Amino acid sequence: MPDLRFPSIDGLRAFEAAARLGTFEKAAEELAVTASAVGKRIVAVEELLGTPLFQRGPRLTLTPAGKEYLTHVRAALGLLAAAPQHRRGARRVQRLRVSTPPTFARHILVPELPAFTQAHPAVELEVVLSIPFLDAAGAEADVQVQVRHGDAAAVGGTVLMPDVVLPMAAPSLLSRLPPLRTPTDLARAPLLRTPLEPWAPWFEAAGLPWAEPDQGPRLLDLGLTLEAALGGQGVALARPSLARTWLENGTLVPLFDVQATPAHQYHVLPHATGGAAAAFAQWLQRSCERIARDALEQLAARRAG
Repeated sequence: MPDLRFPSIDGLRAFEAAARLGTFEKAAEELAVTASAVGKRIVAVEELLGTPLFQRGPRLTLTPAGKEYLTHVRAALGLLAAAPQHRRGARRVQRLRVSTPPTFARHILVPELPAFTQAHPAVELEVVLSIPFLDAAGAEADVQVQVRHGDAAAVGGTVLMPDVVLPMAAPSLLSRLPPLRTPTDLARAPLLRTPLEPWAPWFEAAGLPWAEPDQGPRLLDLGLTLEAALGGQGVALARPSLARTWLENGTLVPLFDVQATPAHQYHVLPHATGGAAAAFAQWLQRSCERIARDALEQLAARRAG
């Protein structure tokens, strides 16, 4: 529409402030400009509209046209003010995208997040889920947590926590099985399978010359494996750090004292050397080390009791 003309935002703000506060001087104080500047901005709006908006005097009085126009101006400014991009505070927020496997997110990261957000109120976290087995990480993440095989220095990143694995089962399963007193008794128990937690490291630690289990469902997620164990479907090779809540309330029971280092560890991948990404990675590593340590102490206390 070639004949459509708009006043400046500064002019509209000056008009609304002067109408609300009653004088150019008060409007100028609120807008951090001079009273002369407020007057000039309002005059520019009046010239554009072709009609006066105020009756000048010791206190400004809106003309009938001014009253009608003020309704539209306030609605327009309200819509603009509602856009978060226009708020100065929003521009100071640093957004940080974190990519993490689902089980780690649910059982490690999310319960710990209040501590990070309280310490870093200017960082807005966005947590996205990755799929470890398919190696599908969250796109363009600032910090990535992945389950990786091998030495941290060789594959990149930093190990987050010194995890161990050991067999765990639900009491409902144990009540249906012959007593599991020694590791060899697992030959009579259904073993849950997942490529993310192979049994080979634990079999070796227990002195069992066994191959990987080849029967039963193959679950491609550590959380699903724990859920299957909770449902009494089989014995899971699990990490105390992920299962600590269920170990504490007795819905999962550790079967033997034998522990092993898992084939895969949680790594935090390379991130920026400074800023929110580095602060988050350092905080996450400290939190994970504490969680793993507390989980092992919980196991030790359980055995001692």
